[in-house]
Amino acid sequence: MTTPLLPTLHNLPPTLLLEGAISIELQEGIPIFRASNIIQNRIAALLTKQQNSSLNSEEEQELDGYEEIDDYLSFLNRVARNLV
Repeated sequence: MTTPLLPTLHNLPPTLLLEGAISIELQEGIPIFRASNIIQNRIAALLTKQQNSSLNSEEEQELDGYEEIDDYLSFLNRVARNLV
């Protein structure tokens, strides 16, 4: 069995579809993909709520979606760095 080249994404969190949700910056000439400040703030708010109380099922799914896309962007960033 072979490992897929890219992780499989099952869906995107609804707020990730916002324009400007992903930022691209150059580091040493390599494009690095990151969640925008808006998305990072939303993740922080969900994590804080999770620590202080509990998330409803919609919020849990949203946070899981962010974790999945974070893994995906991290993978893309590693591949980009390794190609250089």
